[in-house]
Amino acid sequence: MLDDDARNAIALKRFSLISPVLNGQVNNRREYYVQISSNPIEMPHYGIRKYSPKTIESWYCDYMRGGLNALKPGYRGDKGSYRKIDAELAEKILEVKKAYPKAPNTIIYDKLIENGILKEGQISLATLYRFLNSSTNMNVHETEDKKEIKRFAHQYINELWYGDLMYGPYIQEGRMKRPTYLLAYIDDASRLVPHGEFYYTQNFEALRHSFKEAVLKRGIPSLLYTDNGKIYRSQQFEFMCANIGCTLIHSKPFIANSRGKIERFFLTVRKRFLSQLDTNNIKSLEDLNIRFWKWLDEGYHRNPHSSLNGLTPLNFFMSQITRVKLYTDPAQLEERFLLRIKRKVNHDGTFTINNILYETDMKFAGSRVEIRYDPQWLNTPFIPVLIYHEDKKIGEALQVNFHDNAHMKRRSKSANSRLKTDLQDDEASIVLTNIPETKQTISFKSIMEGEK
Repeated sequence: MLDDDARNAIALKRFSLISPVLNGQVNNRREYYVQISSNPIEMPHYGIRKYSPKTIESWYCDYMRGGLNALKPGYRGDKGSYRKIDAELAEKILEVKKAYPKAPNTIIYDKLIENGILKEGQISLATLYRFLNSSTNMNVHETEDKKEIKRFAHQYINELWYGDLMYGPYIQEGRMKRPTYLLAYIDDASRLVPHGEFYYTQNFEALRHSFKEAVLKRGIPSLLYTDNGKIYRSQQFEFMCANIGCTLIHSKPFIANSRGKIERFFLTVRKRFLSQLDTNNIKSLEDLNIRFWKWLDEGYHRNPHSSLNGLTPLNFFMSQITRVKLYTDPAQLEERFLLRIKRKVNHDGTFTINNILYETDMKFAGSRVEIRYDPQWLNTPFIPVLIYHEDKKIGEALQVNFHDNAHMKRRSKSANSRLKTDLQDDEASIVLTNIPETKQTISFKSIMEGEK
């Protein structure tokens, strides 16, 4: 059975295959479908498979009709079944694979049958693919082809952005000096920086915030090119990019010159901004960013760039302003940048996020749900986090107020029974029907409702 992580990975893989069509990089869609379907495609969970041009075209139609969620496999249990590979059989399969490390898995499959290790139809080829991919770390299909690296530049703005991180200065905070990190993006065509900001951390939250600010300021890029850092490799970030129609691309390890434009910008920051900065006068991180944004606007964006034939990055960007795709609804964009985590709701209707206790309706007790939230919401007790199941919003949860709950009357057993009866009549499609007993437990939300 497919879990949510596998569905997301499959949707992202399908999106990556159709993204050249969505971004206008393909002149003839039909020829492109025929080209990429001519070779086997390695699909998450399913392994290497052949797909027809019509299938790939159907993914494009699904995306245009329903967005990224339409590219996910359906929420259904697998009807088919296959025999599990026991320890003895697994050892024999791995022995054959080690004997022929460069052979494709189809040959391994034939060898297993030829040697009598497998019987015809005992396991499927797809099962063998999944087993080998999960059991070993042999990338036998990958080859290192050295290619000539040539300079290039896109013709239009927001076709390609580069994103990267640079170590910044230390800032005195109290008795300690704290390191800072500059997260920035640069447009390939105009050399304009959609957004750059210093942070105290180099974690996923800083990345999420900086990229959201860049999109709000300068629109949605078709492609985002980053290195292989852990934060850039997270599925959360890849899913956020795909949700707004942006394709995330990673450079090959140890090839820094493929990100030459953003590296050159960082060199300019060091020479023209940090070299003239007296860190002893920096009062806070906010002060550092205000100084940086002022330099970025006056000392970089408005100065002629050598690669733009005398134009400034800002003038070049504004000359193609009609090509910018902006989100007209900020709330919708905010929703697409929410963090997503899985939680199991406790028997008393509570769960935790970063050691903060939240409570929701008792009808979700015992169920596994997806929580979507902005990290800033955790600092405000009265802002609820959102509860989703199978990509549908089914409820909300608020932080538990222990002081108020200490003065609430406890619900009687008869009231609990009435609540349970009412809940069983609720929406069956989104509520788990098996509601556990709540003896000697407190439902904070129910207590508050009972006092009204």
